[in-house]
Amino acid sequence: MDFTLSAYKKLISTLQSQGYFFQTFKEYIQNPKEKVVILRYDVDRLPGNSLKTALLENELGIRATYFFRTIAQTFKAQIIKEIAEMGHEVGYHYENLSEISKEKRVKSEEKLFKFAIDDFRLSLEKLRKLYPVKTICMHGSPLSKWDNRDLWKKYDYRDYGIIAEPYFDVNFGEVFYLTDTGRRWDGDSVSVRDKVNEDFGIRPSEIRSAKLNSLRSDFVYFTRQAVTSSISRGKEVEGLRFRTTWDIIAAAERGLLPDRIMLNIHPQKWDDRFGPWVKELVWQNLKNVVKRYIYVRR
Repeated sequence: MDFTLSAYKKLISTLQSQGYFFQTFKEYIQNPKEKVVILRYDVDRLPGNSLKTALLENELGIRATYFFRTIAQTFKAQIIKEIAEMGHEVGYHYENLSEISKEKRVKSEEKLFKFAIDDFRLSLEKLRKLYPVKTICMHGSPLSKWDNRDLWKKYDYRDYGIIAEPYFDVNFGEVFYLTDTGRRWDGDSVSVRDKVNEDFGIRPSEIRSAKLNSLRSDFVYFTRQAVTSSISRGKEVEGLRFRTTWDIIAAAERGLLPDRIMLNIHPQKWDDRFGPWVKELVWQNLKNVVKRYIYVRR
């Protein structure tokens, strides 16, 4: 079966055998290796699963970055501490615009953004009580009209001691992006926002300097038309479009993968227990139907 911890261990072990060095996101930003896997986790829910993958990686002698949401069901202090104590990096999986838009119901965009940046600051402080967070990554929030990255059209995360955000600070023209969004590795048709752009360098300062009148329409930077990264065109051209974990393993064993890879994992999707494995499979298939509808509508 795919999306088990056994399959995941085989994937990591195969990449190690092919000479890949594993770096956290912060390590890559500060000192990128030539042949490297940036191991990134988006901890959306079931944080106990993240502890299992962190333990597995500790056993294999590698470190990863775990981006945690700060909602009650995900923010478990003891689990975060245990993951950090193993040497893994902890980052903030922010969703302030989408969450505040639900909580405050404000009509003014100016007020919404002010509430959202205040919430970002408070959530960051909450997480920093457990770990000195230096990196962030947006949560997709596919049901919301708000892209959480829009927050950086008005503000700059570097003003809060953050050094990098993957969708702004990684050149995906050079880094091969693989994500298990949709519980598959070719899930771009069911992914609303987990997409990357080859055009590197869209930064908050540039967005502000454009003096936008409309935060939603005058500067659109992750449209379906613009998304021609490794998640779509590049994979097809190079024959590197995968459906299963076993497909990636086979490509790695044949030496077909690029030298720089970002591997994006959602730990709740990976489980060796049959009951939770089936439950996640059914739930994800239902979500994919909804997300595909949203994708087409947008």
